[in-house]
Parts: sequence; C-alpha cells; structure tokens
Amino acid sequence: MTALHCKPRGASGRSEFLRRALHSLAAVLLFLIAAPAVAQDYLGSERCIACHTEAGEAWEDSHHALAWTDATADNIRANFDGTEFRLGDMHARFSLSPEGKALVSVTERDQVTTEYEVHSVIGVEPLQQYVLETEPGRLQSFDVVWDTETGDWFHLYPEQNYAPDDGLHWTGPYKTWNSRCAACHATGFEANYDAQTRRFDSTQVEIGVGCEACHGPGSAHLDWAERFETTQEAPPAAYGFTVDMSQPAQAIEQCASCHSRREPFLEGNPVPGTPYHDTYNLSLLREGSYEADGQILDEVYVYGSFLQSKMYAEGVSCSNCHLPHEAELIAEGNAVCTQCHSPAGNPEFPSLPLQVFDGPEHTHHPEGSAGALCKTCHMTERVYMGNDWRADHSFRIPRPDLAAETGAPDACTTCHEDQSPEWAAETLEEWFPDSRHRGPHYGEVLAHGRRDPVRAAPELRGLSLDDDMAGIVRATAIYLLEQAGDPSDAAELEQLLHDPDPLVRSAAVKLQRVAPAMERAPRIMQSLSDPVRSVRMAAAQSMLDAQIASMPGRYERALRNAFAEWQASMGSRLDYPETHLQMGGMALVMRNMPAASGAFAEVTRLDPQLVDAWVMQVRIAAATDDEGGARRLLEQALEHNPGDMTLQIMRRELTGEALDLLPPPSGD
Repeated sequence: MTALHCKPRGASGRSEFLRRALHSLAAVLLFLIAAPAVAQDYLGSERCIACHTEAGEAWEDSHHALAWTDATADNIRANFDGTEFRLGDMHARFSLSPEGKALVSVTERDQVTTEYEVHSVIGVEPLQQYVLETEPGRLQSFDVVWDTETGDWFHLYPEQNYAPDDGLHWTGPYKTWNSRCAACHATGFEANYDAQTRRFDSTQVEIGVGCEACHGPGSAHLDWAERFETTQEAPPAAYGFTVDMSQPAQAIEQCASCHSRREPFLEGNPVPGTPYHDTYNLSLLREGSYEADGQILDEVYVYGSFLQSKMYAEGVSCSNCHLPHEAELIAEGNAVCTQCHSPAGNPEFPSLPLQVFDGPEHTHHPEGSAGALCKTCHMTERVYMGNDWRADHSFRIPRPDLAAETGAPDACTTCHEDQSPEWAAETLEEWFPDSRHRGPHYGEVLAHGRRDPVRAAPELRGLSLDDDMAGIVRATAIYLLEQAGDPSDAAELEQLLHDPDPLVRSAAVKLQRVAPAMERAPRIMQSLSDPVRSVRMAAAQSMLDAQIASMPGRYERALRNAFAEWQASMGSRLDYPETHLQMGGMALVMRNMPAASGAFAEVTRLDPQLVDAWVMQVRIAAATDDEGGARRLLEQALEHNPGDMTLQIMRRELTGEALDLLPPPSGD
C-alpha cells in the first residue's frame, strides 16, 4: 500500500471532463461554503499519541503518517547530490544548498531555468514525489519523481512533455497541490483560495493523515477522558469523536472520502463523519475511468470498485482486511482471504460456502506460485504513476467469456499473454463445470450502452430497476440512458427518484433533464429537499431552465436552498477551469452573455488548451456584433492551439459565411 497521490487529467481526459462540465451547466459565483470544524477542535496527533501509545507507534511509520511530510533529510529518499533528469528539451537538476536544503533547478522547454527549494515531500514508496512552491502560497506537485525501488528519477508522464504554457504542465491548475491533492494528505486542511488575487493562504492542523483525519476532531473526546478520571461518567457517542469506527458504514465512508475518485462539494477537509454523498459526487463506471464491466482502468482509488463487490453487499468493511493504523494488510498472502473463505468459514458472514479455496483443487495452480494467490485471479492489478500497482477491489470472478462483448481484460490472459480469452473460457469451464458464474453480467449491458445507448435502452432500463445490483452499477445504467436523450425513459423511471440509494436518486434526477421542462419540474420538486446534498444539487441543476411562474412556498424555499448549496460548491473550487466552464454554461442558459464570456475567459487563462472555451468566447463576441473581438480571440486561441481543426474551421467561417453562433433559448 502507498500513500495516495492525485492523478492529473491527461490529454485524453480533457474531452470527457469538458463534456461533463458543460453538460452539468453550473453555478453563480457565491461564497456560501459550509464552515469546517474550527482549528481549536483539533488537537494534533501528538496529543492523541500521548495516551494512545500503541496505536501511535503503529501509525507513525505508516503510509498515512508519511503521506505528506516536511522536506527534511530524514524524509527525503531521493539523491539530491547533483543528480539530473532529462526528457527531451526539459532538464531538471537536483542539488543541496550550503545549508542542506533540497533544490530543484528546472530548465523548461522554452529554455527558461528556475530554481525551487523543495517545499515538502509526498509519500514514501514505491515512489516519492516533491512539492515545489512556484509563487507565495501556491504549491505544485513536480512530475519528476524518485523511484525508491530502483534508486533513480523518472517522469510520471514521459509521453506528455508539456510546455510551460500548457494547462497540463506541472505548474498548471490540474497539479496544484493546494486544491487538487492536499486535502487527502493532511489533517484539518483548508485551501483558502482568494479568487480576487488568485492566491492561496492554505492552512492545516498537521500535514500527513493524522489521527483526527479519520476519527474527527478530538477535543470533545479529551474533555470526556479528563472528566472520566474523577467522575467515571459513561462515554458519549463514539467516545466524543465525529466518526464511529465501530459502525462499518461510517468507517467505509470515512475511508472512501479519500480512497475514491470523486468531485468535492466543499473546500478542504470536510469534518470527518460527514456523510459521503453530502460531501462528494462519486465517479460512476464511465468510459475512461472503468472498463465496461466495471474493472478499474484509470486511477479510481478503490471505493467505486468495492461498491460493486459481493463483499461490500454482505457487510465486509475495510478493517476486515486492513489494519487501520498500520495501513497494511492484516495478514500475508492468502491468509487475508482464508479468514473467511475456508472450510471453517467466519460466523460474521454465515452465507459463505464452507470449502477449500486455498489449495490446488480450487486454484489449479502450483502451491506457492503467483497463480495460487487469491489476489492474482480476483484482484487484478494495474500500475499507476509509473510503478505503483493498485488492486481492483471488486473481487470479481474472472469472466474471459465476456471479453468479446465488453472488450475488458481478464485475469487469465493478463498472466497468460500468449493465450486467448476463448482458451481461458474453455479452461475455466473444464475446471468448474458446474459453476453458477457464467450467466448474464451487467458489464454486457453497460458495454452495449456505451456503444449505442438508444438501442441498449431496454437493457439499461432493466438494469437500472434491478434492486439486486449495486447502486453504482444501476446509476451508471441511468447515466447511459441520459445520453440516449429519450423523454420516455425519464417518465418510465420516475420511481427511481425515490430509490433508497443516493447514487441512484442522483442519477435519476439527472435523467429528468431529457424531459421537457414543464414535465420535469413537478417530478423533481421533492428531490430539492432530499436528505442528501448530491441529490439536492442535481435537482437544482435540473431546475435551471424550468420556467415556472410560481410554486408553493416550501418548494420555492427548497429550490433557493438547493441553488445556494450548488453555488457554494462552485465557489469552493474557483481555481478549477472546469468550475468556470460550468459557470459559463449556466450564464449561457440565462442568456447573460457578459457573464458567460467572462467565465470562459477565466477557463482559457487557467488552461489555454481547452478549445471549447475559446470557441464559446469567439461565438459570443460574434453574436454580440463584436467581429473584431471575435477575430482577436480566435487568433489568441490559435496561438495556443495552432493545429486545432475546430479553430481552423472557425477562422474560415469568420472570413466567409455567418456562424450559427448560439443555441436557441432554453425552455418550452
């Protein structure tokens, strides 16, 4: 296990996030951000360890404790004794100052050289990354990292040697440590971004994932503990903490707050124990992030795959397999799995079959071989960040028979690279002739839905209504139906607006966007008061173009409150290009051309390679009779994106036939 690192968006990810950002419209600039727990509620890990010494000793050398550390000689693993790294025309030199400070001298592709003092250290193994301060308060994660296993420097994205003016360069907005990564590597973190000055004044209780990052602020616990010495009073709920780790659902959600691919609703660290769907929008099983059958593809940080598993459905928690303080597995090798999957079973999970799994009669591989390890077949791994292997936590049974339909890899041919999925499927049928695991799989439906959501609509509707399926699977099916754009799907699946799973409810609300506004609005009125923030915000977005003259007072108040939550969420991420894309989209819906133009201008300031934002600025200028401005904007866009065909076509259109510049007004 290794400390988590943020994975910035690659070039291929731009189009997907752009589509999603523009599709979801977005919010007006407001600063109604929910207040985090005040700093004095936190004590710091040292105070906790003073009493809880055994837990503290287990934690101190863990990957959680070392997720973010000071740039001291004890913490830095890399060789800064004049070592160098080159990638094309980019050159980095690593050295020590006379005072022993670690320095990085970077000569960029434009041949400008800048020397930075290492601000802090990310992680410990199998790689270590370094944070550089590029301007006062702004921290950026450098792309050249140290391989702790081979003892050498390497570049995280060697095929993407971006120039300094590219938004995906290491100094760009997608690799800003303050807002993209630090919250999961710190305790009590607040980014404190000032949109007017475009500066950060970030604070934290401590760097690294400390005790209170998981348990919550400790002052109430300490107050009780000090009183207990004299009063012997009974402990408060959760012993005064905001998270009750004895409750599996709370514990899993607390782990998931960092171990998931998600969009945050709030700035910095939410108070631990805040319900997950009140603080994050979880990524569904979308193309580019997951294989069609739900296997991990891009770096998705465990939770989304775990939600698909039968283990999650049966009540298995993270701590059943992982030691929370050490951040390591509870046992070595197959012993993790055989605590339950054995002839003895586990009384906590009585539905388990009582049979031998850790033996050649099940594995069909020699004992001691890689093929005899449970994780080899049931937790296939992918490598991220160059050398960091991460396991799929959906604990799936290999299905090479689905390869032709889903296009997803299988565990068998991942190892047996010289064989085909057909060979693997035949072999498994020989080994397990009576298997119950060769029937229909949701991956087939999702794969069909990705290729052609219109033709797959009947299957997608059936999957979305299947209560036996994981919520993330059902929500993904609903999302694919939304791409089909058929209002009859919104009508037929109206019942899912009241589903028990918030992922399903949120997706069902978004599906209603394909319905005419006057049909949509009555259906989602109640969703504006949903107990979960993610659903309320989705409802607010879906109401944006619903031109309703009046509504009952309670719905009007609910709509106003949901809009405020949505707007506050946008206000907490004003250094994100995608935030301003959303704000520009909303302004277009409201026909506020100056606001839209300003929002898209901020997008291209942050990331000049987001062509769609340039296109919208040009179209708005032309539509408002500013032809000169449109031409100037187009030339600026081409300076940053000289080979882009969309911009080249626009140049020809501006000099010839008129553009159909703006969509028709929204509403019925």
